[in-house]
Amino acid sequence: MPTKYPQELKTRALRLLADHLENNPDTGIYTACRNIGERLGIGPETLRKWHKQAEIDAGNTPGTTTDMAAENRRLRKENAELKRTNEILRTASGFFRGRTRPSSPIMIRYIDRYRNRFGVENICTALQENLAGGFITSRGYRAAKARVPAARTLKDQLLIPELVKIHEENYGVYGVRKMWHAMRRAGWDIGRDQTYRLMKIAGVAGAHRGRKPMTTRAATVIDDRPDLVQRNFSADAPNRLWVADFTYVRTYSGFCYTAFITDVFSRKVVGWGVSSTMHTLGMPLTALKQALFEAKKGGSDLTQIVHHSDRGSQYIAQDYTAGLKELGVQLSVGSTGDSYDNALAESVNGAYKAELVRNRLFASVGQLEVETASWVAWWNAGRLHQGLGYRTPQEVVDGALVVL
Repeated sequence: MPTKYPQELKTRALRLLADHLENNPDTGIYTACRNIGERLGIGPETLRKWHKQAEIDAGNTPGTTTDMAAENRRLRKENAELKRTNEILRTASGFFRGRTRPSSPIMIRYIDRYRNRFGVENICTALQENLAGGFITSRGYRAAKARVPAARTLKDQLLIPELVKIHEENYGVYGVRKMWHAMRRAGWDIGRDQTYRLMKIAGVAGAHRGRKPMTTRAATVIDDRPDLVQRNFSADAPNRLWVADFTYVRTYSGFCYTAFITDVFSRKVVGWGVSSTMHTLGMPLTALKQALFEAKKGGSDLTQIVHHSDRGSQYIAQDYTAGLKELGVQLSVGSTGDSYDNALAESVNGAYKAELVRNRLFASVGQLEVETASWVAWWNAGRLHQGLGYRTPQEVVDGALVVL
C-alpha cells in the first residue's frame, strides 16, 4: 500500500527541492530529488512526481492539475454511485411489487440476497431515497438479524426453499391456489394465506395469460358438419369428446405452429404436433394420428368419440376428415374464430403460451418440438388443474379406469 505523506512534509520537500535547483542549475532533476529525498526519507521517484505535479499546477507544464484530478475522481465516484443505485433499483423492481412499503421480512430477504453485491449501507440508502413508502435502515436491518428468530420465522426459513423449488419445477407458473395444493401434496402442513405470504417473501408469482391471436383461416368450401357440442364442454368418460385447435409460436427461423387435441373429460392432451407451416399435413394431422393411436391402444371405441374443432381450413380438409369418418369418429365444428365455440381448446392454447412460450424465442422448430414434448408430459402428469379438483389429467384418467 503506498505511503501517505503529511502535506507539511510534501510542501517542505518541494520548497527544498526548488531551492536546490535554483542554487545548483547544472544538477539534473533526478539527482536533486535523490539528494533532497535522502535527507527527508522520501524516495527520489516520489519527490520527482510531486515536483512534476507542482509544475503543472503552477501552469509551467501542460497536464492535469491537482484540482482537475480531484474533480475527475469526484465525478467518477458520483457516476459509480449512480450506476450502483440504478442497479439496486433494477433488482428491487423485480423483488418488490406494488408501491407500498414492503414488509420487514421481504426487505430483509432482499438485503440478504444482495448485500455482498452492493453493501448493506448502499442498499438501504438507495431504497430509502427512491422506494415509495421508504425502506428499512441499515441499523434496523442489523438489529433484526441480531434478534433470535421467532418460531414462525424458523418455519418460514424451512418452507420458502421448498416452495421456490416446487414453483420452479412447475415452470414457475403456479399462483397461490395451485402452490397451496402443490405444497400440501408434497407433505407440507401449510395454509392458503401462509402460501400467499411466503410467495411474496420469495418473490414468486403465477403466470398471466395474454390475448390469443387469430390463427384460424376460414375454409372456402362448404362444411355441413353440425355443432354437436353447443359449448357444453363436458364428458362422462375418457375418449368421449376431443377438442382440437392450434396456435402460433415465434422462432428465430420464423413462425411455427403447434396443434393440440385435448380430451375434455380429463383435460389430457392426447395428441400434439409442431410444424413450420399451417398445412393440414403438418401439425394438425400429426396430433390427430397420435390421439387415434393412443385411443386404439387403450381399447377405446372410436365410434363413441366426438371430434370438435372450429371451421378452420386445416380441420375440414379431406386429408384430415377422411380418416375420422372411416373410423366412425363423429365430427363436430363450431364457428370460425369464435373462442366460446371451442373454449377448452382455446384454454389449452392460452396455458401453453403463458407457461412455455411467453417471453421466449426458440432457435428452431426442433427446439420448440423438444420443449413442447416436455411441457405436454408435465401438463398431463404433473400440472394441477383447478377444474379437476387440483388433480392432474393422468390422475383423472387413472381414477376413471379404476371405476370402469
